[in-house]
Amino acid sequence: MTISMYQASVPVFVRSLGNLSAILAKAAAHAEANKIDPAVLLATRLYPDMFPLSRQIQIATDMAKGAAARLAGVERPVHEDNEATFADMQARIEKTLDFIRSIKPEQIDGSEEKAITLTLRGNDVQFAGQPYLLHFVLPNLFFHTATAYAILRHCGVALGKPDFIGGIPG
Repeated sequence: MTISMYQASVPVFVRSLGNLSAILAKAAAHAEANKIDPAVLLATRLYPDMFPLSRQIQIATDMAKGAAARLAGVERPVHEDNEATFADMQARIEKTLDFIRSIKPEQIDGSEEKAITLTLRGNDVQFAGQPYLLHFVLPNLFFHTATAYAILRHCGVALGKPDFIGGIPG
């Protein structure tokens, strides 16, 4: 049995961003209950040379929407990267989920060899569709969502592994 490019992308993006949304809801509740300015949490980094929580969320959503668009051959939605609150972050995730859910399997299936070109740190990088998804997008998506989780866990938000993974799929 094989797995399609759609199955390996859109449902994974939806689940990961949905879990990130739930994690952020817990963070907002934690901030309110403990009288912590949410801006402090959104600006928190694990280490000085790492991006803050807000940027981790922006990159995670950018990875998912960018991959869905590139693999489907449609225009990527652009977000302003100006979110300043948990509500703003939730709205960004929801806009991203709405876009990703609009992509149909027939738009992505068969994109294994599709030429994808990205400019990374000023250099053009070429990918075929499947390696782009499996070796670039998914690791980046998981890295940035895991880093967001770790920042919030480090700040005392009551999170556990099930929050990151989500419910056990049936």
